[in-house]
Amino acid sequence: MNPTLRYLCAGALAWFATTAYASGLDQLHQFLEQTKTLRGSFVQTVTNAQRRTTQNSRGTFAFARPGRFRWTYEKPFDQLIVGDGSQVWVYDKDLNQVIVRKLDRALGSTPAALLAGDNALENNFSLTSAPAREGLEFVEATPKSAEAQFSKVRLGFKDGLPQTMELNDAFGNTTVLTFGNLERNPQLKPDVFAFTPPPGADVVGENGPGK
Repeated sequence: MNPTLRYLCAGALAWFATTAYASGLDQLHQFLEQTKTLRGSFVQTVTNAQRRTTQNSRGTFAFARPGRFRWTYEKPFDQLIVGDGSQVWVYDKDLNQVIVRKLDRALGSTPAALLAGDNALENNFSLTSAPAREGLEFVEATPKSAEAQFSKVRLGFKDGLPQTMELNDAFGNTTVLTFGNLERNPQLKPDVFAFTPPPGADVVGENGPGK
């Protein structure tokens, strides 16, 4: 074998072995270091404490770290969540209502911070590797804030990319997001993370009436 080809093959095998057998925590850190932008699709399922499915939805997402993201729920309801780097906008088309909050208060120890936040996750989460399951390596994140919406979050990785996110809240509900069509580090236009409330929309929150 050509020496150059031999070295390339050896390097590829070493990279594959490192990624394939890295713990969930290691893969999370690799993901944060190597991923500036990401886009893809998701399917979201919510089950209650009795393990009955209470919600099924799907949509697309994109983010540019740190702090800019766009989650578009397409089915069964039309909702848009945009983080523009300083504020988070939640637009419900059916209600024609926009809720706005400052980014640092809205992000913090939320699940979105695990993907779209900065690298200082240990400030807001206690992170540990969790047992592998179904070909995925998991990391478990427990929010340090008592005001967090979720009591525990698990991220499942494969080949250095998140494949699933599982969230448990204090009421026994479990939300599972399954990611697909992932594209690492695509070029994203700035207007992807811009939002202007539609004319006539009711805007409430930190920039809303009376604030």
